[in-house]
Amino acid sequence: MSFYRDYNDKLAFERWNTRERAAYETIKVTSISPALGAEVEGVDLRHELTSRQLDEIRRASAEYLVLVFRDQAITTADHKRFAHHFGELHRHFRAVRQAAEADPEVLSWKTTAGSRFTAGEAWHNDVSCEAAPISGSLLHVTRLPENGGGDTAFANMYLAYESLSDPLKQLLDGLTAVHSGQEGWTNGYGDEPDPGGKFASSEHPVVVRHPVTGRKFLFINSAFTSHIVQVTRSESDALLQLLYRHIERNLSFQVRVRWTPDALVFWDNWAVQHQAVWDYYPFERWGERVSVVGGHTPVAA
Repeated sequence: MSFYRDYNDKLAFERWNTRERAAYETIKVTSISPALGAEVEGVDLRHELTSRQLDEIRRASAEYLVLVFRDQAITTADHKRFAHHFGELHRHFRAVRQAAEADPEVLSWKTTAGSRFTAGEAWHNDVSCEAAPISGSLLHVTRLPENGGGDTAFANMYLAYESLSDPLKQLLDGLTAVHSGQEGWTNGYGDEPDPGGKFASSEHPVVVRHPVTGRKFLFINSAFTSHIVQVTRSESDALLQLLYRHIERNLSFQVRVRWTPDALVFWDNWAVQHQAVWDYYPFERWGERVSVVGGHTPVAA
């Protein structure tokens, strides 16, 4: 029993771990953690997949939230083709600002010994400040640090919500929060919007019902969420800090994915938060991310 924070945690994990799952016929799916995450085998992402394989990958995504495809020696075109099966390709403002020959649908980065920070060091959902936030992200790390570092940690926001006490759930169910690009990019990294423009800012429910699974999950994150609208700023700060600590310290909500050469990781960007682990200085880590937008706006649970 000590594995769980309290009785509500135990009930949440029992519901999650005892749910029935139908067998997969065209792919092999192996769970890597009780909380979330699975390794997927039996596909070659250099080639077009069958409709049945894609359907089963969609189901695996809904069931496991984070999917790891190893030994995929893909090109950028392969990466984009696979991603496009799950929605419209997102254009990140940093990708758009890259050199003229760069692809605006591919967000690339290099963390080196001279970097002041690495992207994604805080727990976050990618670009949650947009009205229709990214629904899924697909990350391909193209250079791994020699010391074996550079893992990515993921946290299950279904379990983060379900393990809260009932009175706190009742409070949060009626609240909304502002997610701001100013908070995430200017305050976080020193980026500024284009002259005369401004970064996106959107008000989303604190508790959202997932458009695919129908389950409730927490939708706030320390990178982009500036404040809760219906309470005072001091109350908002206290609530948000409570929730951030709840997410960060409960390893039972989390999985840590170790990168290997030619791996691609696909995650649900709504019901999952992630954090890049920068434990490899002075070595380098390079990567490319393609993200998709499903066209949904967050709906209160």
